Amino acid sequence: MAKTLLRSGCLDDFLSLGENGQTVFDSALQIRETLRLRKQQAVVDSLAIPQPNDEGDRVDWYAPFEGNVVSWAAASDEQRKKALRYLDNAQANVASLIQRCQQAEKTAIQLFGSLLANALQFPGSQHVYLVDGKPVLTFWGFVNLNSGARTDALDCLRINEEHEPVIEFLAEPPPAAPPVIILSEPDEPLYSVAPPVVAAPANEPPQVQDPAPEIVPHVLPVKKSRRWLLPVAAMIVACIAAPLTYYQVSASHAEPLAQVAAEVKPQPIAPAVIQAEPVSQASTLPVSQAAVVETPVAQPEPVAVVTTPPADIPKGAMILPADALKLGSTKFLNGTWRVVINVKDSITGKPPTLRYQIANNKGTVRLVHGDSIVCKAEVFSGLMQSGTLMIKTRGNARCSDGSRYPLPEISCNAGVSDVAECTGRYEGDTVVPVTFKKVSD
Repeated sequence: MAKTLLRSGCLDDFLSLGENGQTVFDSALQIRETLRLRKQQAVVDSLAIPQPNDEGDRVDWYAPFEGNVVSWAAASDEQRKKALRYLDNAQANVASLIQRCQQAEKTAIQLFGSLLANALQFPGSQHVYLVDGKPVLTFWGFVNLNSGARTDALDCLRINEEHEPVIEFLAEPPPAAPPVIILSEPDEPLYSVAPPVVAAPANEPPQVQDPAPEIVPHVLPVKKSRRWLLPVAAMIVACIAAPLTYYQVSASHAEPLAQVAAEVKPQPIAPAVIQAEPVSQASTLPVSQAAVVETPVAQPEPVAVVTTPPADIPKGAMILPADALKLGSTKFLNGTWRVVINVKDSITGKPPTLRYQIANNKGTVRLVHGDSIVCKAEVFSGLMQSGTLMIKTRGNARCSDGSRYPLPEISCNAGVSDVAECTGRYEGDTVVPVTFKKVSD
């Protein structure tokens, strides 16, 4: 019966965990079978079944049993808590089994325990699904790039319970007492009232006071000023002098203007008499209209245009756009590429397949050869002035078994339909053809 597909992905997008040059993914089926024989069915049911493609770069993960599938993000809190308890029990059983394997005498059992220690590692919560209410892990034995194995493999699934905030009511402050104003001395009133006059006793005679002598002020006589006559005299003089001055000025300028106006008089000019001379010669031009004869223009013979059908571009092939080469841009190189070198591996006898992951002229190259030995190296790329694309590595690739693997220096030029024609150069000037095929962006 066909199983339910849970998730698919590229192996180059994650980091595979392992021990002694052997990865968990390479032994995934053996690990599930060994757990089943050791009666760890709950752990087996929590591990999805991997199915790689023919090229070995992508893998499909299937549910081990049938049921309704719900992603971890779409599950309710109650479903998540129940699934987490299930995985905690499975993790405890695996820890107990690892301890027994490490105490065994056989090397194969010890290796199985080492691989089992990384079996429950997975990239994140988005790779967990609930099948019929039970949790199933996909991409188990993998972690995200540039990150290591977590101390607690289920740490990303823990629910951080947020406590409700406690609201404390503060007691109302007592009402403030009204301010008491204390004056050291009373203010003096703005006006005073005359004290009442106490009447003298009737038996005493009233005292008569002498009237005070009247003081007459001494006033000096004021002399009348006659300065007001000066402005009046000035006004009279101005009134008399103004008409006389105006008359003298206007009379002196009026006479020359009148003389100039009388001297300049326009004189009429009689036009000259123009007499036409008779023409003695008669016109010899023809009376009838001349006819224009057009010269026939030779038409060019039609040239047959030969159209060349565009060549078929292989799917995923690397294209070197002419505009990008002129601008010196290498954005077309960003992404993951599967590179096949036309040379046989000394161990497997097959052409090695490399995985280049490049972004902004920097990246990494990954190679798997022999007995699942993984080799990696840093790469960098750039465009030369001639338009040649160069991809180089920083030395040889470092392998998981401690060895070094030589990698070529790749150069590419635009060919037919701008398809890249690439070659790899090893040490000793050995040149081999190289083919690029894009896997993902």
